[in-house]
Amino acid sequence: QVQLVESGGGLVQPGGSLRLSCAASGSIDSINVMDYYRQAPGKQRELVARITRGATTNYADSVKGRFTISRDNARNTVYLQMDSLKPEDTAVYYCHAYVVLINHRVDTSFWGQGTQVTVSS
Repeated sequence: QVQLVESGGGLVQPGGSLRLSCAASGSIDSINVMDYYRQAPGKQRELVARITRGATTNYADSVKGRFTISRDNARNTVYLQMDSLKPEDTAVYYCHAYVVLINHRVDTSFWGQGTQVTVSS
C-alpha cells in the first residue's frame, strides 16, 4: 500500500553532519504526521523528531538545537538534518508516517526500513 524509502545514513566523525531523507509512495491521499525514531543497540526505540502536515515540530531533548526536521508535502518526503553529531547519536534511524490512504477516512501507521547512522572517529 505505502512504502517509505529512506536514504542518507552512513559513517561520520563527531561534530559532523548528515541529512536523512524519507520518501513515501503508494496509495496516498494525505500524510498527517511524519517523524524519525532511532534505536541504539540494547536500547528501546525512541522518538527523535516529529513534524505535522502544518509544519509544527517537536524534538527529543537530546537533539534540540542540533537536528532539524522538515518536509515537502508535494513530494511526500521528510528530511532530518543532523548537525554537531555525537557518538551517542549512533543508532538505526527509522522513518515513520501516519498516512491517510485513498478512499480511507482514518490514518494508518507505516515504517521505513531503517538506515544506520554511526558517529565515530
